[in-house]
Amino acid sequence: MDSKRLWFFIIAMFLTSGSDAMSRQQLKNSGKMLKKNCMGKNQVTEDQIGSIDKGKFIEDKNVMCYIACIFEMTNVIKNNRLNYDASMKQIDLMYPPDVKESAKAAVNKCKDVQKKYKDICEASYWTAKCIYEFKPEDFIFA
Repeated sequence: MDSKRLWFFIIAMFLTSGSDAMSRQQLKNSGKMLKKNCMGKNQVTEDQIGSIDKGKFIEDKNVMCYIACIFEMTNVIKNNRLNYDASMKQIDLMYPPDVKESAKAAVNKCKDVQKKYKDICEASYWTAKCIYEFKPEDFIFA
């Protein structure tokens, strides 16, 4: 399934739930489809990426590109760069109310991390790690 169709499927699931935002569990469940797609594209195993949401970031190029793939599939990468406005829009649209402000604060704090990296995989990895470190208990990742 290409990224646009997958993303529309996730949005359709969200819209049929009848709420203003997804719960943490709904967000994680929709992330499973993204995860499966990006695992195959980047030759990573569950052991390598299965605990990213718990702060286990393995410094490996395939893992880095897996994270970039997740960001790309959620439309927060534009023109091969992480896009601040798109990230904020996704948080408003998808995140549970109890973590929206924290997630926005984390993205705001970490938005310039990517400036240190020319490679989108590295930029995505280090940005995700920064966001996790901001407030681990509010970090949600596929």
